[in-house]
Amino acid sequence: MKGTVTEEILNRSIAEPVPLGSYSPSDVIFLLKDLSDVSLERATDEREAAIQSGVHYSEMLPVEYQPTEQYIELFHETLEQSAEKVALAVAVVSEMIVAQRGLDTMLVSLARAGTPIGVLIKRYIQERYGADLPHYSISIIRGKGIDENAILYILQKHGLDADLQFVDGWTGKGAIRQVLIEACNSLYEKYGIRLNDDLAVLADPGNCSGTFGTREDYLIPSACLNSTVSGLMSRTVLRDDLIGPEEFHGAKFYKEWLDTDVSNVFIAAICPYFSSVAEEAQAIAEQMQQSPPEITWQGLRDIQSIQEVFGIDNINLVKPGVGETTRVLLRRVPWKILVDTMDNPNLRHIILLAEDRGVPVEVFPGLTYSCCGIIKPLRGETE
Repeated sequence: MKGTVTEEILNRSIAEPVPLGSYSPSDVIFLLKDLSDVSLERATDEREAAIQSGVHYSEMLPVEYQPTEQYIELFHETLEQSAEKVALAVAVVSEMIVAQRGLDTMLVSLARAGTPIGVLIKRYIQERYGADLPHYSISIIRGKGIDENAILYILQKHGLDADLQFVDGWTGKGAIRQVLIEACNSLYEKYGIRLNDDLAVLADPGNCSGTFGTREDYLIPSACLNSTVSGLMSRTVLRDDLIGPEEFHGAKFYKEWLDTDVSNVFIAAICPYFSSVAEEAQAIAEQMQQSPPEITWQGLRDIQSIQEVFGIDNINLVKPGVGETTRVLLRRVPWKILVDTMDNPNLRHIILLAEDRGVPVEVFPGLTYSCCGIIKPLRGETE
């Protein structure tokens, strides 16, 4: 690396992180600017129209869905039923990370769906291997890239040769995976920094990651809710009038919902299973190491066939997988929901949300995913 570039990175003046979120700082440090006092929320219909007319989704926030009592009950019930299954997936992806990268790795989760998964991976590796891996949560935005200041901050703190393992919750059609690949290429061209663009996820139904816990498209309980299961943090925001050249991307910390926060409840429900699943997870990870899973991007081909059937020009209106479909129902204007079968037990919360919002649900046989959410087409670009 050229000395001048090295000096530029080390001498870049980047704002220090401030305490954010409802997780313990020992679990994660958010490299985000606090925008809690800024009014950024827009009503769902208004936001949808703005996005589809060309306003970038990162310039505003959705009004956070306030779940019904029945829906919260479903979250707790799902968490209880799936805790061991989630723990196994966490253990598998953690064992993969350790086998591939060792114990001198920085966990860098992509806010916000990646954050709870990053916390779980950190906890598992700490319990299993006694290693306390640094864990940061940073912003990545489709169409705008990764938060460069956050990356440079980590390299300033841990050295230019620090090994960063990016973490997210799940894959949909692989858009964020593609953004990450492009971002790592850009950082190399700009600074000579070569980062590993591998994205570790809990679930990879899109078949676009090589480091995952499972490829089953099932309900990860953290996908059920928004900020109240993600450390009370909003989606990330990037707007020139709010974010300076030496600041991190922004987000809001919803302190007012501390009484209903289940972020640490989610973590506490999964961790007790780590010791009982560790041996099975190690065996699965070893098998995956010996026969690396093929990255086929099959999920993306599914989306293209859905586009053809329903005459949808804009691929961004199609949101595949349980996690993405949940997001469509929580904060977008849905047109319809496609499911592989109506009696899929992973879809109870999807059916409940669809009924609540009056959205039709249709069976679409042969899906790689359990379900797919389609946003109502208005016009223009979308999230």
